[in-house]
Amino acid sequence: MRKSFLTLLFLCLLSNAFAQENLPTDYLTKEFHIGRREAFRSLMPANSVAIVFSYPERNFSNDVSYVYHQNPDMYYLTGYKEPNAVLLIYKDMQGTGDTTFNEVIFVRERNAAKEIWTGRRLGVEGVKKQLGFTTVFNGKEFKDFPIDFKKFGKVICDKIPTDLRDDTTGYDLFGLLKTFKENNTSTTIEADIALFQEITKSLREIKTPEELVLMRKSVKLSCMAHNETMKAITPNMSENEIDGIHHYIHRKYGAEDEGYPAIVGAGANACILHYEENNNTKIDNQLLLMDVGSEYHGYSADVTRTIPANGKFTTEQKAIYQLVYDAQEAVFKICKEGTPFSDLQKKAKEVLLIGLIKLGIIKDETELRTYYPHGCSHFLGLDVHDKGHGGDILKPNMIITVEPGIYIPANSNCDKKWWNIGVRIEDDVVIQKDSFENLSSESPRKWEDIEKLIAKKSKFNEMSLPSLEVK
Repeated sequence: MRKSFLTLLFLCLLSNAFAQENLPTDYLTKEFHIGRREAFRSLMPANSVAIVFSYPERNFSNDVSYVYHQNPDMYYLTGYKEPNAVLLIYKDMQGTGDTTFNEVIFVRERNAAKEIWTGRRLGVEGVKKQLGFTTVFNGKEFKDFPIDFKKFGKVICDKIPTDLRDDTTGYDLFGLLKTFKENNTSTTIEADIALFQEITKSLREIKTPEELVLMRKSVKLSCMAHNETMKAITPNMSENEIDGIHHYIHRKYGAEDEGYPAIVGAGANACILHYEENNNTKIDNQLLLMDVGSEYHGYSADVTRTIPANGKFTTEQKAIYQLVYDAQEAVFKICKEGTPFSDLQKKAKEVLLIGLIKLGIIKDETELRTYYPHGCSHFLGLDVHDKGHGGDILKPNMIITVEPGIYIPANSNCDKKWWNIGVRIEDDVVIQKDSFENLSSESPRKWEDIEKLIAKKSKFNEMSLPSLEVK
């Protein structure tokens, strides 16, 4: 007994000794998340309850998991970053007397032994102190929590994950979802999902001042990575090496991750829209398309630059690049409050169509999609393709991408001098009343400015590492 007690005491002391210091000071505050829950509640109908689950953990290999990524809606509404959690938001106050509440969250329980292996947990007290909740329980208490979902006129929830592991505890995500399904027999679940999406789209498409700060940082450091890569690039580099420079710069400035798998494609690979292998060992004297953006405190940048590996655009490369640049400039002119979202794509297609016909690459509009197969813009924020009402008009403090492109793979129905030229220029802009703010303006877009930057040298060029040859 004494040995067990001492072991437990040791683990608790060790857990407390792990209190983390020197954390970033620019995370979103608990007041931000409290405000987002209030905004969500204001859009709920009378006599309703919303339920939000954390994302599941995903297995990488055997007993190794992927780095955990929280459900963006859970993070947006709570700031909670851990798995196996569920949030309830009520339209109206619940309970009686001194135990009234209009929100409750169930979280992972503290466990000193497990925290030594897999990291710190906030637990009930941590969530109260750091995230500003007053009604907090451990996940295992959700099963016996007195809530009758059938009494509500609306149960608002997102799509329910189905491919989950069951750890048999009953209070992992599998158990939390099972409890919810057993207690909720609503026949209007599809309408509830639609309402959840409607509310979260309405909120997340308009960025708050706090979110704009994080987005500016995420995009700025992404531009720094693009610029440093332009200075460092040589034809002998590999796609993977260039990918690594981006990642290093992101981490140097505090980004925790990338907002999406980096796209670093040379030549023919630049004509694959979501090329992710990045395994070409020598980019050679080709165009290099780099679609790489950081994720900084949950917020994703999305920046694309296309550059000549040898520092100079050929005549054909320059012609295609200038056409894409002209299309982007034309779209920028209508990036302001009141513009229909669909007009962005119309304007990009209009410029690209005229230009491709003039270059003799296509004959008419029916061929345009062959070389420009994607849209011009999407919302940006907690997700790289963030939530928003794409069919609506642009509103102040929306953040969208502007990313026209042209992709001409080998064996296309045009002169072969154009083959394997892929160009995309992508910038992240904040919509304003009469204009826009280009968050990614610090990375050059004009072809001549790109050539000037490539002519400069980077510290990465001075790096000398041992050979990897083995016998």
